[in-house]
Amino acid sequence: MISINIKNQTLEYKGKTYSISSAKNGVGEVEESYCTPTGQFKITEKIGDNLEVGSVLVAREPTSEIYSPALLAKHPDRDWILTRILWLEGAEAHNQNTKDRYIYIHGSPNETSMGIPGSKGCIRMHNQDVIELFDHVKTGEDVVIMKP
Repeated sequence: MISINIKNQTLEYKGKTYSISSAKNGVGEVEESYCTPTGQFKITEKIGDNLEVGSVLVAREPTSEIYSPALLAKHPDRDWILTRILWLEGAEAHNQNTKDRYIYIHGSPNETSMGIPGSKGCIRMHNQDVIELFDHVKTGEDVVIMKP
């Protein structure tokens, strides 16, 4: 099981701890709140197997772009989803809208700060960390996101 601690901004899996970034707006399950949902979840889909590190995904599809400072300058307001996606589905009544809200565990640009909230609801990880996690988890794996 993947355990995400919002207060500590960490993700734990099989004894390893990774630094993450959850939602800047805090926790919550309301549609378009840009909050990270809490409770029990399952990984419903794994997207991006074997993509190059830094591959850009939009609407869960690779764009053929590789993240770079030049690409950032061209698209400064893009919410960067890179390298891999673990798409979450809520397993409880209060968070059943999670998949429809497109809440993922995903890779981010190297310069994205971890250890502090900053996302639009997803769980951001460094690219190498999300690859490592992606390669070990299975679709259907349990995830818990703990309230702060």
